[in-house]
Amino acid sequence: MTWLEAVILGLVQGLTEFLPISSSAHLRIVGDLMGTDPGAAFTAITQIGTETAVVLYFRKDIARIIKAWFGALPVGPWKHTVATTDPDARMGWYVIAGSVPIVLLGLLLEDAIDNTFRNLYLTALTLAGFGVLLGVADALSRRTKQLEHMTWRDALLFGLAQAMALVPGVSRSGGTITAGLLMGYTREAAARYSFLLAIPAVLGSGFYKLFTDGLDGGIEPVPTLIATVVAFVVGYFVIIWFLKLVSTRGYLPFVVYRLVLAVVVVVLVLTGLVSAVPDVTVSQAG
Repeated sequence: MTWLEAVILGLVQGLTEFLPISSSAHLRIVGDLMGTDPGAAFTAITQIGTETAVVLYFRKDIARIIKAWFGALPVGPWKHTVATTDPDARMGWYVIAGSVPIVLLGLLLEDAIDNTFRNLYLTALTLAGFGVLLGVADALSRRTKQLEHMTWRDALLFGLAQAMALVPGVSRSGGTITAGLLMGYTREAAARYSFLLAIPAVLGSGFYKLFTDGLDGGIEPVPTLIATVVAFVVGYFVIIWFLKLVSTRGYLPFVVYRLVLAVVVVVLVLTGLVSAVPDVTVSQAG
């Protein structure tokens, strides 16, 4: 991978990670068009950059949630300094509970995630299918619930929706936002929780791949670092833009984009411009 290719892939990661259009699908497609399939490890590691942008943007919310969560624990130096019913303390538990499905399935399905799930025909199917589902959810949702109305059931359903994004084309934000809309949450609430819920899963996956594939030479360190830094910078500004967008507009443009992209993917595969099945050797090399 050249430095220019790394910059391009970093831009793609930063631009698409937070939008409901699947960053992993875009990296897979763009990488293949450039003749350098970045691989699942590269995708996971560059997501550290975009997730660091989330931590920076939501730093005050995160600090408040962590402080309340520790304060509500029955043990420790800060025990019982915060009521267990405190919304921020409960949010801490909800993020933990919502992270369980993707952690368990990510470990159980690691080989499929690295290879089988990256078939572009499957990507096209999930882009279209979950795009339609997002459109239906946005059109039919009551959009009345805020994050303070969240329950354990909702947190687990959000988590299961996030876990579906292990398949490229589903979209982590798209899956969780769709689930939130179907449960009656506002667009803003669903988007904000989607960002918070992704932090443990994305950082955990990224650092796991960094140590398992990075330390044994499975990835190219310099291009991966370049892409990660670019993804961080671009991702930060995309967060600002996206949260403003969802407060005033619906998700129809993203639905249309997903459907068009699904058709484009199929055409690219049928014309031989990209390969439907990733090169296992290249994928393992990052």
